[in-house]
Amino acid sequence: MGLYEFFYEYFIRPIQENQGYNPVNTVVYAIILGIAVLLLYKMLKRMEIRVDGRFFKALVPYIVLGPLMRSMTDVGVLPRTYLTVSPGGYFVIAAFAIASLYIVWRHCPGEKLYPLYQDFGWVLVGGLLFLLVINLDKVSFNWEVFKYFIPALVIAEGAVWMLAKKVPVIADNSVLFYTHFYDATTTFIGIQFFGYWEQHVLARWLIDTFGTAAIMYLEKFLILLPVVWILDRWMADEDPDLINFVKLTVFILGFGPGTRNLLIMLMGG
Repeated sequence: MGLYEFFYEYFIRPIQENQGYNPVNTVVYAIILGIAVLLLYKMLKRMEIRVDGRFFKALVPYIVLGPLMRSMTDVGVLPRTYLTVSPGGYFVIAAFAIASLYIVWRHCPGEKLYPLYQDFGWVLVGGLLFLLVINLDKVSFNWEVFKYFIPALVIAEGAVWMLAKKVPVIADNSVLFYTHFYDATTTFIGIQFFGYWEQHVLARWLIDTFGTAAIMYLEKFLILLPVVWILDRWMADEDPDLINFVKLTVFILGFGPGTRNLLIMLMGG
């Protein structure tokens, strides 16, 4: 198998035929994500931008862009291409977010950076929402999703709340656990009640093995717990901005897919 055939087999065809992820592209994308996190962290340090509440608030619209674009692609509002589905779509959003941040920083450094960067992000979200509104004929809203989603979410987040009372490291990172249990809930509801399927390799194997998408809660917990333990205990002496940026990445990896799943179900994708 030549280089082109290898790339086509493991990276292009899965997107063309909607096959989901495979072990090869999963590992490659994970490596790319790790490298990107380190490079972006160094970029923020050079720009003297702290990874704090102000930065997170300004980043919110860009976090929303990814799942909104993906869900609009699945319902046919946007064309299905490598640049509109994952992971290509997230590369595009990341490029917009980074380029916007750099441009705003170059022209408005200091305190003015955050609100201007946030406003530009909301303009992009507004553009996508405008496209959605003028193409509502392609959307078949399914409000029945909430009948299953809300009770399951209350139970899942209640479990996190109880665990946070007993385990300090969970209490210190409760937002991450709430976010990833929200993601697990959207996966569980979509697969268990609406006939969707899981794209990720490990999660797909676990669901097939145990026969229920409820296993996603355990998977999320068993992956997230050691991650936050390492960040808070083993890496306690590292730069707080690095720890915060890694946690921000973990948050996005839960909020983005979870919101995408919910929007796709609601819009009948």
